[in-house]
Amino acid sequence: MTMKAWKKIEQKQFSPLYLLYGTEDFIINETKQKIVANVLTEEEMDFNLSVYDLEETPVEQAIEDAETFPFTGEKKLIILHNPVFLTAEKPKDKLEHNLKKLEAYIQEPASYSIVVFAGSYEKLDERKKITKLLKKNAEIIEGKKLSEPELKVWIREQAAVNKVQIDEMAIELLLTLVGSDLMKLHTELEKLSLYVSESKRIDEEIVEKLTSRSFEQNIFDLVDKVVQRKMDEAFRIYYDLRKQNEEPIKILALLSSQFRLIYQVKELLKRGYGQQQIAGMVKVHPFRVKLASGQSRSFTEKGLGEIINLLAKTDEQLKTGGAGRDVALEMFLFKLGSLN
Repeated sequence: MTMKAWKKIEQKQFSPLYLLYGTEDFIINETKQKIVANVLTEEEMDFNLSVYDLEETPVEQAIEDAETFPFTGEKKLIILHNPVFLTAEKPKDKLEHNLKKLEAYIQEPASYSIVVFAGSYEKLDERKKITKLLKKNAEIIEGKKLSEPELKVWIREQAAVNKVQIDEMAIELLLTLVGSDLMKLHTELEKLSLYVSESKRIDEEIVEKLTSRSFEQNIFDLVDKVVQRKMDEAFRIYYDLRKQNEEPIKILALLSSQFRLIYQVKELLKRGYGQQQIAGMVKVHPFRVKLASGQSRSFTEKGLGEIINLLAKTDEQLKTGGAGRDVALEMFLFKLGSLN
């Protein structure tokens, strides 16, 4: 839905009302930028673009602006941040909004204005009349995590915007290294595109060479080396993390999180659940479930149970062992390499 909405905006097929909400800020910000860039010229922005924070400004003031003819050009653009009255949240300040006036505008919006409501809210209050009315009449773009196929399409399109091509295996590796965070993916793609400015092609080798590893990704790589029984490489990653002043207790916490996920995925796959269903049940992105599914094949249920017990014992040692924290975590890794 997001991609289709973006294409309509780029083709200058505008809705008089937009509702942008969700926890994926990149999608919300990218949509706002696309709307601004396609609705107004640079010369028109000074006169025809208005931005309001509805935690500080009554909505009727913004509506009056939307009902006023543009000074120059054909369209006015009104962006309204933090429409908390669409949610079940309590407003920070006791600011009164004339929602009756807003309801009337939603039903008959000005033909010369585009009004955008934008808020980083996971959910809206569907019981409220104003929410129902806006959702019925506005173009809705929900800033939610993209699925794996959507992520791959998005990466290809971002590469095309940068006038480069990216190989399929390079996309797979990029997702493995960076994860599903669009802002991080966007940053890495910008860097990779600059690097291949002459060849115009991003391959797997270039992604491996240039992509930054997050702390979480280093932990995933560490687990992956254990899965492959490459303990020398697992220890190299561990020592690199320690050189970066990452605390043993933090490293262990993420190792615990990853092994719990592997255990949950293995158990739920055994019960016949699909990866998408599992992602919803354990509340992680489907791509993480896919990776955990692959790792789970290298462990028996008994082996994973032993690892989780070993994690709990190591956690206790780290919290009570004082100067022996590094030793405790190293011993855990030695034992981990012998379990299956």
